[in-house]
Amino acid sequence: MKILFDRHIPASLAPGGAQIQVDRTSAALAAIGVEVEPLRWWDEQQTGDLVHFFGTCNNDYLGVARAARRPVVVTTLFTETCNRSAARLSRQGLLVRALLALPFGEGIKQQLAWRTFHNCDQNVVGLAAEREVLRRVYRVSDGKISIVPLGLSEIFLNAGAGSRGENHLITTGTITERKNSVALAELAHAAQVPILFVGKPYHAADPYWRRFEKLVDERWVKLHPHVETEAEMAALLRAARGFVFMSAFENWCLSAHEAAACGLPLLVQDQNWSRERFGAQANYFPGFGVNDANIRALKKFYAAAPKLAAPGVKLTSWRDVAVALKQVYEKVLAARA
Repeated sequence: MKILFDRHIPASLAPGGAQIQVDRTSAALAAIGVEVEPLRWWDEQQTGDLVHFFGTCNNDYLGVARAARRPVVVTTLFTETCNRSAARLSRQGLLVRALLALPFGEGIKQQLAWRTFHNCDQNVVGLAAEREVLRRVYRVSDGKISIVPLGLSEIFLNAGAGSRGENHLITTGTITERKNSVALAELAHAAQVPILFVGKPYHAADPYWRRFEKLVDERWVKLHPHVETEAEMAALLRAARGFVFMSAFENWCLSAHEAAACGLPLLVQDQNWSRERFGAQANYFPGFGVNDANIRALKKFYAAAPKLAAPGVKLTSWRDVAVALKQVYEKVLAARA
């Protein structure tokens, strides 16, 4: 079995969790004997049994793949959509179906990603909340949806709790607007709670990064450049007092799971993804931004953190992910045989 991986956004333009998912999954599949190559768009001689597309490809892509008798599995990260209410998803689904039912504009409809979820051979998502998006909005049948969680490296799975001796909380990830990095830094100042930010911007000239830089005072807002190794990241996590995260666009959140594996209690946004993964075992912000309720929540968490335990949820390895994906690939290839 030979799988071709295709990612819609190059890592050089947007490094981060999505690229980690692709890299770790590819390596884990290779470790269990599945051959994986990046899809080389320029190489007409490249062979493969199946394409695994990370992102949302268009229907032209699926059409040429079908003509070449090459099935396509699609992993879409519904980072914002999966956190919408069931009622809102249902309303969104009504709108999608109404637009597709219009008796004109077929050329435009063919370019919409909405049909991808029906036309690909299998959809792979990480959460039940993401499956609900496919069900409610796009009416995709359960037989075309596989839930495969994200994994953690052995360094994190074997890390265990550390000293937690530092006086700061920690947050990890790219310094960017969708992570609400500036709001969290402003909240640290307002609550007078020290937070270590571990991450870097996509671009040094990014205006959002410039706003964040002005908040770094190494007292309430500390900054550690993006780490080079997972061992270094695990060490930073194990030394911290607790983990805090205010991102608005998450589905699985590798950062939170790495923190939990390193023995840290969590303070995160109250959203579908976090409730599904951590339930009552995490602490939650009452909302976004700098306000009295969030200030109180941050102060309370900081004071209580030394006595709080990490969420005791099941953590999967990348090998577990590879085994589950191999089963998905085998199912798709058998259906095409």
